Amino acid sequence: MSERIVSLFSGIGGLEFGFHKLGRTPLLFCENDLAAQAVLGAHFPDVPISHDVSKLKRLPACDLLLAGFPCQDLSQAGGKAGIGGTRSGLVDHLFRLISTARPKPKWLVVENVPYMLSLDAGAAMRHLVSELEHLGYMWAYRVVDARSFGTPQRRPRVLMVASRTEDPREILFSGNQNPGDIDGKPSDVDESAWYGFYWTEGSRGVGWAKEGVPPIKGGSTIGIASPPAIWVPKRNFVGTITLNDAERLQGFETDWTAKVEQTVGLKKNARWRLIGNAVNTGLSTWLASRFENPIGYDGVSSLRIAGDRWPKAAWGHKGKAYAVTLSQWPELCQTPRLERFLKDPLKPLSVRATSGFLKRALVCTNVTYSDRFLESLQAHADSIVGSE
Repeated sequence: MSERIVSLFSGIGGLEFGFHKLGRTPLLFCENDLAAQAVLGAHFPDVPISHDVSKLKRLPACDLLLAGFPCQDLSQAGGKAGIGGTRSGLVDHLFRLISTARPKPKWLVVENVPYMLSLDAGAAMRHLVSELEHLGYMWAYRVVDARSFGTPQRRPRVLMVASRTEDPREILFSGNQNPGDIDGKPSDVDESAWYGFYWTEGSRGVGWAKEGVPPIKGGSTIGIASPPAIWVPKRNFVGTITLNDAERLQGFETDWTAKVEQTVGLKKNARWRLIGNAVNTGLSTWLASRFENPIGYDGVSSLRIAGDRWPKAAWGHKGKAYAVTLSQWPELCQTPRLERFLKDPLKPLSVRATSGFLKRALVCTNVTYSDRFLESLQAHADSIVGSE
C-alpha cells in the first residue's frame, strides 16, 4: 500500500476518505474553495492545505497522487465547455506538477464524470491518456457506480489509475457483478417502491431511479440548492431530501459539512455544492482496499478502434488503447430501500415546483412517464394547495 499520499482538487475529502480510513492520511491537500477548506480543516486539522493548484510549484515526495479534478466543464448538467474549460482545464496543472516531480509519483488516481467519455468525441479522455503516456505512465480506467458499495444513489464515475512501474489493471479490474435492471423505467410503477428524480427536469428524465436517488448535484447555475425529489406512490407524495441525508447518500457521517455554517461569510447553500461535487466515500473505500490487495489481471482485451465514444472500461500504454468489458458494479452490496435509509422526513415539493415539472413532463418526447406517476404528482400538488 502507498504510504505517502498527496491530494489535489481535494474538495471535502471524499476521494481521500477511504485511504484515511485505512490509516493513510494525505501529507497535503490542495483546494481553492473556502467552504471546502473549512470542512477539510475540521476533519483533517493536522494536514496543511495549499489554496491554489496553479501556484503550487512542486509536489512533496509521494507514492500516490489523488486528483478528482473539476467536472463542471465535462458534466452533462454543466456548460459542456470540455477539457479546455476554465475549471476542468485545471487538470493540466496535475501534469505540470508530475513532470517536475523528483521522483515522480508511483501511482496516480484521477476521478471524473462518465460524460467526458463522449463529450467532444472523447477529447477529454484522449487528452488525459496522451499526457499520462508522455510522462511514462501505463493507465487503466473503469466506470463505477456508487450503488455497488451499498448507498442508494445512482452515481457512476470514471476512476482512472496509472503507474510508471506497476499494472493498474490489478487495482481496477477485479470484480464484475451484474445487478440487473434495478432502475426500472419511468413508464413502469411498483407501488411499494420509492423513486428518485430531479424536479428541475421533466423534458429529459435522465435522473429516474428506483429505490435510489439520481446523482446529487452541487446546485443550480445561480447557486440555488436543488436536492433530488422522492416520489412515494402509496401516499401520492413528493418530497426532497435534507442536507444530512444528502451527506449520508455520499457516504459521509451526518454534519460532515456543518463547519461551513459556523464559518463567517459562508452560506448554508455552499454545503449542497460541496456535497454534490464530492466523491462518494464507498467508492474511495473500495479503491483504497484494492491498493491493499491487488489482484492479477488476465482478462480479455480488444484493441480499441478510434471513435466518438470511449468504452466503459479500457487500459493502455505506448500509444495503444484496449477496450475491456466490465460492468459498473465491482461489488454487489445489499442496497437498502430509501424508506429505511433516509433518516429525516422529506420536505414536501412545492406546488410551483411540482406544477412546473408536470408541465414539462407532459410535453416530453424522449421519456414516457407513467400516467400513474403524473396523476400522483397532480394529486400531491392539489393536497398541499393552501398549506404553503
